[in-house]
Amino acid sequence: MKNLKVYEATDRMVNIIKDNYNILQAMNSFGIYLGFGDKTVDEVCREQEVDTFTFLTVINFTVNGYNDKLDIGKVSIPTLLKYLEASHTYYIDFQLPFIRQELADSLDVSDNLARLILKLYDEYAHSVIHHMRYEEKHVFPYVRKLLSGEAPTDYDVATFSKHHGQIDQELKELKNIIIKYLPSDGLHNNKLLATLYGIYSNEEWLKLHGDVEDCIFIPAIRALEQKRRSNGVDLSLTSLATPGTKDEDCLSQREKDVIVALVQGMSNKEIADHLCISTNTVITHRRNIAKKLQIHSPAGLTIYAIVNHLVNIESLKA
Repeated sequence: MKNLKVYEATDRMVNIIKDNYNILQAMNSFGIYLGFGDKTVDEVCREQEVDTFTFLTVINFTVNGYNDKLDIGKVSIPTLLKYLEASHTYYIDFQLPFIRQELADSLDVSDNLARLILKLYDEYAHSVIHHMRYEEKHVFPYVRKLLSGEAPTDYDVATFSKHHGQIDQELKELKNIIIKYLPSDGLHNNKLLATLYGIYSNEEWLKLHGDVEDCIFIPAIRALEQKRRSNGVDLSLTSLATPGTKDEDCLSQREKDVIVALVQGMSNKEIADHLCISTNTVITHRRNIAKKLQIHSPAGLTIYAIVNHLVNIESLKA
């Protein structure tokens, strides 16, 4: 079994980067800038006003995964808030637009299928931004109220609890469609492969972001809530949940008929009338299609229908 390297405050910061260059973005989100010479982690963190224990907690989590011996009570929640907010800024202002441009450059945008790929990416980006903006508008202010000793009573974390799984699913759908269905000529293939590699790296970053929230941020908030609860404040913060997925199965002919109708823009009721079935049966078919294909968006189903010759691309408008 591989021995895990646990970094400590006395380690030199430059050595941590040499061992794990993928932590550079995490350092940036903490507000730690390069040019620190051979100083230790503790020296760099103190100089740049970052809580050393919290920084090392996130870095060691990034490198080694969850540690059940972590003293969550020592984690600085203000430092975590700063880290998460800076991560949002990086992802929304830089990462999402950058990958979108790389994807556009690697595709023939005169092709309807390529435009549908971009549409699917835009839907994914919108979901990520929506989730992060929700956290910024509701979750982070809630935590600040807890830190200030207030007792908010009008907060509902239901949306926060379900969005990570949805976002992960949309990114998985995008990758699968590119790999399985998108044709590429020699001119665009190298760019497309490089972009796909970037999407995979992007997926790892986003998963880590969610895991930090799940395994460090949420437990720290729960500990803070417990302190407030002891003062008569009855609050709770539910955990994030990522739904499971199923392997792709074969579609029935009726399910294919439903996909064609959906791609043509029919509503559930219109599909029911067209296929002489009930609306509830249409909804059941749609649920089964999503489970089998792991495709939930209209753009994704359109691409599936085109590449599997269920519809003619010339008859559709991207």
